[in-house]
Amino acid sequence: MSWVEPVRIPADVEQPDKIIASFTARQLAILLGTGATLYAAYMAVGHHVPLVVSAAVALPIAVGAILLAIGQRDGISLDRYVLAAIRHHRSPKHLVTSCEDIPMPPTWIAAGTQRPPAPLKLPARGVVGDGLIDLGPDGVAAVAEVSTVSFALRTPDEQDALVAVFGRWLNSLSGPAQVLVRAERVDLTETVASLQDNARQLPHPALASAALEHAAFLQELSARHDLLRRQVLLIIREPAAGANSRNTAAARALRRLDEASRVLGSCGLTARLLDARTVTALLASCFDPSAPPLPDDDIALPGEVITTGGTW
Repeated sequence: MSWVEPVRIPADVEQPDKIIASFTARQLAILLGTGATLYAAYMAVGHHVPLVVSAAVALPIAVGAILLAIGQRDGISLDRYVLAAIRHHRSPKHLVTSCEDIPMPPTWIAAGTQRPPAPLKLPARGVVGDGLIDLGPDGVAAVAEVSTVSFALRTPDEQDALVAVFGRWLNSLSGPAQVLVRAERVDLTETVASLQDNARQLPHPALASAALEHAAFLQELSARHDLLRRQVLLIIREPAAGANSRNTAAARALRRLDEASRVLGSCGLTARLLDARTVTALLASCFDPSAPPLPDDDIALPGEVITTGGTW
């Protein structure tokens, strides 16, 4: 049996490959492209322009290329950051929900020089079926909330068992899957109100006093701090080629989610499929993560009649 030297796999599996030294292909393209352009420009006009002037013009361009190649901001390479800034500057800022292009206003309307609004194109078309997200040409996606386990408090044998179960699930994947860990704000208003109401029904005054003190503590804690909770989501996506295959893709996504629930259940994890109302509230909270979560009763599904609480 021959000995195989172990290979260290980086934690960031999407890290680009290093071509020369510590430079990636993208960085080399920027540096070599800039160098070749400056050299070609010098060969073309070097006989007519003094060397000092050529150096004064080429130096800022070379420094800018080096900064673009090796610079980073918020974990993004500077060239990608600059391209994203240019794309954001050129993109329309007023978007409306429309499936078609927004027509130009009539010529007799003094609309000014501002560009007309553009259609808002979101990856999710809506929530259909059993909480499935309609992704349009990208198929459908099923979302489940997964519980957590304390890995650090387990023994080494239990840790190896958890890793083995998770690896078995990864090896069994037959399509795109995503594990999303997000933090959302916690609203303790209902909890505090429930404690205050139930405190009056407790049989002993000491229990009622303890419940009221705990409610006051939670109310003060919520007022002084931004309380967050961690949520782990498992998203299973299945592509769909046409309208008829969309139902088939939805069935495959639910079946894959059920298989993942059975496999992850071996290590104490529970995967709960989110219903349509919860998925709609989840998508709505993504537009404003800092806002408190919306109650399920305040979310209207497509086709439902929206009513008010007032009297006529």
